[in-house]
Amino acid sequence: MTKRTIRPAKGKLGILLPGMGAVSSTFIAGVELIRRGLAEPKGSLTQLQRIRLGKRYENRNPLIKELVPLAELKDLRFGGWDIFEDSMWEACNKAGVLRESQIAPIRKELEAIRPMPAVFDQSYVKNLAPRQVKKWTNRMDLAQQLMRDIERFKKESGADRLVMIWCGSTETSMETAAAHESIEALEKAMKDDSRDIPPSMVYAYAAIKSGIPYANGAPNLSADIPALVDLADEAGTPISGKDFKTGQTMMKTVLAPALKARMLGLRGWYSTNILGNRDGEVLDDPGSFRTKEKSKMSVLDACLESDKYAHLYGDYFHKVRIDYYPPRGDEKEGWDNIDIAGWLDMPMQIKINFLCRDSILAAPLVLDLALFLDLAGRANLKGIQEWLSFYFKSPQARPDLKPEHDLFVQHMKLTNTLRILMGEEVIDHSGLDYYDLERGAATPAPAPKPYAGKRRKAGVK
Repeated sequence: MTKRTIRPAKGKLGILLPGMGAVSSTFIAGVELIRRGLAEPKGSLTQLQRIRLGKRYENRNPLIKELVPLAELKDLRFGGWDIFEDSMWEACNKAGVLRESQIAPIRKELEAIRPMPAVFDQSYVKNLAPRQVKKWTNRMDLAQQLMRDIERFKKESGADRLVMIWCGSTETSMETAAAHESIEALEKAMKDDSRDIPPSMVYAYAAIKSGIPYANGAPNLSADIPALVDLADEAGTPISGKDFKTGQTMMKTVLAPALKARMLGLRGWYSTNILGNRDGEVLDDPGSFRTKEKSKMSVLDACLESDKYAHLYGDYFHKVRIDYYPPRGDEKEGWDNIDIAGWLDMPMQIKINFLCRDSILAAPLVLDLALFLDLAGRANLKGIQEWLSFYFKSPQARPDLKPEHDLFVQHMKLTNTLRILMGEEVIDHSGLDYYDLERGAATPAPAPKPYAGKRRKAGVK
């Protein structure tokens, strides 16, 4: 297999974050602590996971960051926008995700990072009152202001390359409109200041138009419209989304495939979330909740393949609730009651109580997406990056394809894409070539010689 040409990760990588609250401040603080040796990057595939290459007996298992040429943590620079003027030091302390004593060693660095005034319209996020927003004549004017911000940040930070990852709030539910069908229609709607263009879409347009890889960490439409998919292809820009897959939905994409693998029936799945951070406050509005609800409910049918197994999964009851409960802050509780049916249709139950920390689960996803999107850009990949579906509740896919939701299939897609980029063999785990079938499937073939080659250096075939 031929290795793809990938430009080296030379220089600094700027990570632009629309929405610099709990998730962004936790991410930035984590990177600052990790690169000083004061913390570990737990939860990050790019930093900790090994990837198998070749046959099992070759014992080639480099770290992902040793296989593919990723930007190093020391070369990351941070910027972004928010409706609050808090520095990352202030944002961290207000979010309450990390203890002040944890971040005290990096106070100076966090205080130096302040958000630029945001593109914001309260009609899309009703429960937040902004303190700093851009003035505008129309949506195109806002996009141009963002592009000027981007150029200024790149110059002041010394960044050689940029990526943008939406870490802002969930906007009120929207459907695809005529303004979203083509690049021309979108740009006209922006100039006409159409309400079909929410703030997240303005950010996505500005990034893609500027050739900056873009990921959407919320369930907003954002770049998931025909016009921006076409623009990403035309501009040669990688895009991915939607909605970071963190707590309860991650568990669904693990457990639902297990039920299907064992052909166990499903009668009902009740999910409720209790959280008290800014995300919980935003989702207390019915419009924003509807956007999140659609994202969270989309995974089960896809994982269970309800259309193929209607007798097992064609008529289950699925309920999702999110309750804003301020005392919990970022310490979310996700509770699931699952009613299943087994042999002779006998009922059984599974109960999950996931006491998680939302921003702690999201922060490593932001890091991985930033590094992988930068890799995609340097590998001349463009448009929808479905191999990054692993990180999202509602993955973007080609219009003629159903998104893949099974976490383990998503992981295989991600790691096989990395293997393909580096000219390595795709792994399917069939294992038939390990045995001499003529002598019986259970009879091992003569043991091959152990792999005696040298480990590959990062980025070298």
